[in-house]
Amino acid sequence: SFSATWVGGGYINGTAEAVYVPGYGLAWAQAPIGYSLSLVLGGLFFAKPMRSKGYVTMLDPFQQLYGKRMGGLLFIPALMGEMFWAAAIFSALGATISVIIDINVNISVIVSALIATMYTLVGGLYSVAYTDVVQLFCIFLGLWISVPFAMSHPAVTDIGFTAVHQVHQAPWLGSINSLDIYTWLDNFLLLTLGGIPWQAYFQRVLSSSSATYAQVLSFLAAFGCLVMAIPAVLIGAIGASTAWNETEYGVPDPMTKKEADMILPIVLQYLCPVYISFFGLGAVSAAVMSSADSSILSASSMFARNIYQLSFRQNASDREIVWVMRITVFLFGASATAMALLASSVYGLWYLSSDLVYIIIFPQLLCVLFIKGTNTYGAIAGYLFGLVLRITGGEPYLYLQPLIYYPGCYPDENNIYTQRFPFKTLAMLTSFFTNIIVSYLAKYLFESGTLPPKLDFLDAVVARYSREHMDKATLVKSDNIVLNELAPVNPRHSLTLSSTFTNKEAFSYVDSSPELSNTEDN
Repeated sequence: SFSATWVGGGYINGTAEAVYVPGYGLAWAQAPIGYSLSLVLGGLFFAKPMRSKGYVTMLDPFQQLYGKRMGGLLFIPALMGEMFWAAAIFSALGATISVIIDINVNISVIVSALIATMYTLVGGLYSVAYTDVVQLFCIFLGLWISVPFAMSHPAVTDIGFTAVHQVHQAPWLGSINSLDIYTWLDNFLLLTLGGIPWQAYFQRVLSSSSATYAQVLSFLAAFGCLVMAIPAVLIGAIGASTAWNETEYGVPDPMTKKEADMILPIVLQYLCPVYISFFGLGAVSAAVMSSADSSILSASSMFARNIYQLSFRQNASDREIVWVMRITVFLFGASATAMALLASSVYGLWYLSSDLVYIIIFPQLLCVLFIKGTNTYGAIAGYLFGLVLRITGGEPYLYLQPLIYYPGCYPDENNIYTQRFPFKTLAMLTSFFTNIIVSYLAKYLFESGTLPPKLDFLDAVVARYSREHMDKATLVKSDNIVLNELAPVNPRHSLTLSSTFTNKEAFSYVDSSPELSNTEDN
């Protein structure tokens, strides 16, 4: 189930597409290594603090430290990421099924989404976990059975030769131009670090039996991610090594027809025997569908817990929360389906939302778990700075022109400027440091008296400071203190009755309060 956090339809199809596309190739297929590293880093640094503190969702630490309002703000990019991911999955699933049984894409999207939503509605996390196991088994078996048949097709040139020699198109190993190295690094960091702060991952971490178990499973899942990508890489290489005019697919090739994103189902359909292609395409469909259910469940669990329960209905029963989750599973599933049917650039929306997860949520997660002293003012400032820098950087996929032209930007074929500068990582780092600087500045201004306490309208510094000191103070009442809670008395500072009136040095000695005694001992 941990491996299935990322190993799904988008992962398999996207890896095959990256290897197939001329000029990119394996060098640009960053998802397998990027997401594997994200699972390793998640296991090393994030799984233990999140699981050991007993959080229920990824947003819990934010609401605990920064308050309900900030938790609600961070819910927006998290929800967008999950919803657009689910929509992109449904879109890919519809295309795959339409290839298999030759029906209208819209009908296949609706039927697939309905099935995924219904079993998630009924089974919850159990259905997600069990279908993940079936999904990985189907992918591994279905694709590995298909690869030898596709590779032995007469129209396919030896992939070892086409890896480094141009035959039907550029070598599928690909290369990274010196001009594109910063873009490559930016995208790689986005996948590696931006792959951590997802509820789809943390719902598996937080449901593990222990923190150590969650860490071990994260490491095993990273290995699983790499292994599962191998057949997808081979299928992409086969697609790049095929003379398509010698197959039933005909001319022009998938790249010219703008069907590169469907290269995996196309290879299975046209280069394998019928019975094998049905088996392989069924495996891909299972993979895609099982990826969608965890996204829908992630979005609904964050809403039910962090928005409905913690913000509106603190006294809601478990039964009520379960029903809210069921309703939102249906609503989010329907919304993702509508996006898959209506949005022409659903992948562009998902790219943008995943950027926001990397730029906004990741630095906030770092601060809330590892940086002491950050507060709501810093979190809001970091959120806004990151959001503004990302949007002003533009997005060619959505035909969004940049407002800030970083060094090296150039116009594409649609005259939309594309950035070569790693502005996404710049935005993430800006968000991170803005959070820290503004938090410490706000704390200094309020605690030094430069700003009056009444200006702390978010109760993030003054009220929190007071609460911390109230928690540390011992309120002595008639019955709220027991003997073992009393401060221990240092023997050399205790005075006997006889020495009280004879030892004058005792009165001129340092005050024997517990605090000063401890200081002196140290």
